[in-house]
Amino acid sequence: MANAKDFGKALIATGQKITPTAGGAMRRVLDLAIDGAAGLPGARSSAAGHLDKKNDREEAIDSLVTQHVALAGAQGFATNIGGLITMAATVPANLVGVTVIQCRMVAAIAHLRGYDLNDNRVRSAILMCLLGENHATELIRDQVLPSSPMAIATAPAFDAKLDQEISSQVIAQLLQIVGGKKIGLLLGRRIPVIGGGVGAVTDGWQTFSVASYARAEFIDRRHRS
Repeated sequence: MANAKDFGKALIATGQKITPTAGGAMRRVLDLAIDGAAGLPGARSSAAGHLDKKNDREEAIDSLVTQHVALAGAQGFATNIGGLITMAATVPANLVGVTVIQCRMVAAIAHLRGYDLNDNRVRSAILMCLLGENHATELIRDQVLPSSPMAIATAPAFDAKLDQEISSQVIAQLLQIVGGKKIGLLLGRRIPVIGGGVGAVTDGWQTFSVASYARAEFIDRRHRS
């Protein structure tokens, strides 16, 4: 089974191509972030750890978001500090690192708000949050995606085709970085040492934005009668 590192290599290898295989790899990365693996605690474990410390679900969410933003910033710094010389090796690691961190963070938020992480509808919604509010809204407006993460998480049934489309859109967004479409950020990352700072700020801010979107979408279900 492909792991996070395999996904990073596959993503670079695909260039600008988005295939069902790539979408399946994206879903496996999501499963890894939620369920965990050796050396990588899953979303439920992360949520439980923060809840034990704070004893309040919203404070636990605050804490886990702060932690995951810091983790994203730290790996963004570490994988970009070498600049252009090391980019061929570090860009896949950077993309995968941010993706896993953001998936686990969003899943932990959903779990603390009362959503079943074993539900494929919820997993689709978690992936959609990675697009960020602005891009997701554009895709809904253009009728590429039907509705919000909240609506997808609570839909009457799981839609496998929609799940594949969401995965493809997330991969397309990652490929914009690989392909240099976000040229300002890419150029900044190419400069040794400075690239580390650009990577830290960019990845940290993007992760915070994803968290804000997830918190708005995954409305607390535990307070409902």
